[in-house]
This record gives sequence, structure tokens and C-alpha cells, in this order.
Amino acid sequence: MFAIMTVTGKDHTGIIAAVSTALANVGVNIHNVSQTIMDEWFTMILHVGFNEDELDIATIQNEMVPVERDQDLVIRIQSEALFSAVNEI
Repeated sequence: MFAIMTVTGKDHTGIIAAVSTALANVGVNIHNVSQTIMDEWFTMILHVGFNEDELDIATIQNEMVPVERDQDLVIRIQSEALFSAVNEI
């Protein structure tokens, strides 16, 4: 299954490392990533893939809670199908 993850927060060292490490620890593969810094704000969009027989989006979101808290970020994930449907309107 594929999903889209967004990460936003005040820019600081270690954001990409924290997010990618947490994803790797639960078996999520990053297929594509786009990130930018606007003034002092960091934004990143990731296209990720995972085995939906072993993992679901709610579990991934829950696994990102410590990263959100430790890095002072907002992280959201949704299925690629839902993301595409909403953005095609």
C-alpha cells in the first residue's frame, strides 16, 4: 500500500533523521520525498510504501507520535488513494 505523509514544524537539525528512522523501524519504505524551508518553517511530503497485511495507517500514525512530541512537529499520514481522490476535485 502507498500513503502520503506530511511533516511540518519549526526548522531544526534532525527532523529528516528522526522521521526516516521511525519509519524504517516499523518497516515503511520512503519512495519519494520533497522538503523545503519557508522562512523558519520546515515542510516535507513523503510518498511511502508498506505491506498492508503487516501494517496499517493508524499504526504508522501512532508510531509517529513520539517523533511529533520529541521534534515538536505535526505529522499526518493518509492513503495515497484518499489523498489523490481529495486532490482531484
